[in-house]
Amino acid sequence: METGKNVLAIDLGASSGRAILGSFDGKRIKLEELHRFLNEPVQLNQTLYWDVLRLMHDIKIGLQKASQVDFYSVGVDTWGVDFGLLDEDGNLLENPVHYRDKRTEGMFELAFSKYDKERFYELSGNQFMEINTVFQLLSLKNSRQKLLSQAKSLLLMPDLLNYFLTGVKASEYTIASTTQMLDAREKVWSKEIIHSLGLPEDILTEVIEPGTVLSPIRPEILEELMIKPASVVAVAGHDTQCAMVAVPAIEEDFLFISCGTWSLFGTELSEPIISEKSKQYNMTNEGGYGGKISFLKNIIGLWLIQESRRQWEREGLNYTFSELEKEAQKAIPFQAFIDPDAPEFVAPGNIPERICDYCKRTNQSIPKEIGEFVRCINESLAMKYRYVMEQIEDCTQKNYDTIYLVGGGTKSRMLCQLTANACNKKVVAGPTEATVYGNVALQLIALGEISDLTKARECIRNSEDMICYEPQEIDKWSEVYQRFLTLCK
Repeated sequence: METGKNVLAIDLGASSGRAILGSFDGKRIKLEELHRFLNEPVQLNQTLYWDVLRLMHDIKIGLQKASQVDFYSVGVDTWGVDFGLLDEDGNLLENPVHYRDKRTEGMFELAFSKYDKERFYELSGNQFMEINTVFQLLSLKNSRQKLLSQAKSLLLMPDLLNYFLTGVKASEYTIASTTQMLDAREKVWSKEIIHSLGLPEDILTEVIEPGTVLSPIRPEILEELMIKPASVVAVAGHDTQCAMVAVPAIEEDFLFISCGTWSLFGTELSEPIISEKSKQYNMTNEGGYGGKISFLKNIIGLWLIQESRRQWEREGLNYTFSELEKEAQKAIPFQAFIDPDAPEFVAPGNIPERICDYCKRTNQSIPKEIGEFVRCINESLAMKYRYVMEQIEDCTQKNYDTIYLVGGGTKSRMLCQLTANACNKKVVAGPTEATVYGNVALQLIALGEISDLTKARECIRNSEDMICYEPQEIDKWSEVYQRFLTLCK
């Protein structure tokens, strides 16, 4: 790796994690993967947990490997909503529970019986999803009050790992905004929401801005790993907001899709939009870096492909993602669609079987070959993107020319082209490692190496080649989109 200012990005997704060294030469950022590891949940006594201690072990391995060069800081980003509880001595009470665990079933009804749904949205500006932190906490209050009463601190996943590294307890703003307990306008914990649901306020820590330098790594960790001191930066803890930093947009008004296990489709604003339309469409206002708001919707994304592939592996059929895409290219287009966000597709399990059941129930052709399943998923995702795009344009009263697609989904040329076709927009794909670029850039801003968000995006554009996809078969896609709409009502 060329000489330059080196920082370490710890990027944890819902199925794997990486430790990646970022080096900055003043114009470009170079990335070098040092350590890749699995992040597999553990089912125990009917509860689905994250193995956070194993994650911490792998983070330490990443730190050791990075110590072969001088690195100045480390930043951690993760998925949203999940958390750990600490006791009065700062010890973890139990492993954090996975957002796909069933404990939040029925929590909507319980929450709305205690607190007005309209007011709930007006304050939080968040998309209602049962996985959100507030509903996880409500489930603890409802069925595990003893555990909740022992808790003295709640830390969301990136904040928890930052605490393990530094001993500092704090709530980074972007990850806090995924909880549905933050006041979207004031950017502080909403006492009204918390008190109305009877949740403990005293376990929440101070909300801090992304890019805050927290503290040096704990001395005992330095000694254990035999590494030099480095600072821990609270980057945008939510991986989506790290990815947003890396969106290579030049224009002020643009659409983005952060496409991974989840697809986050939205636009960047200076202020939240909390209106009758945004409430009707169940849009979310998520905090971003530099005072920005990501006005977006969560859509089930590549999870459908990932989980289908796992099912086929269980059946003895081993395909790479590239091979699955080749099979999909052979399949006849527009045979069947699903609503990717239908409840039956949320939990782990046999997704292909559920797709068959869904298609049968909706009187559609039932996929048989593997390529037909993959094409069904990709076409359905592309049309769900259009569905959400139209809602965003209705809320913002703007028409956008370009969709910037970043993350793992950029590897699927098929999905990128289908998205351009369905949405009738130019799609600019890249960078694939958007989350890591954003994590690294925010550390460099905190260190004074990059001046601001605009400069960070310029450096990332200098560092990666993007691929443009122009829309094709527009009339045909508009025609089949009307069929898809019948599934979303």
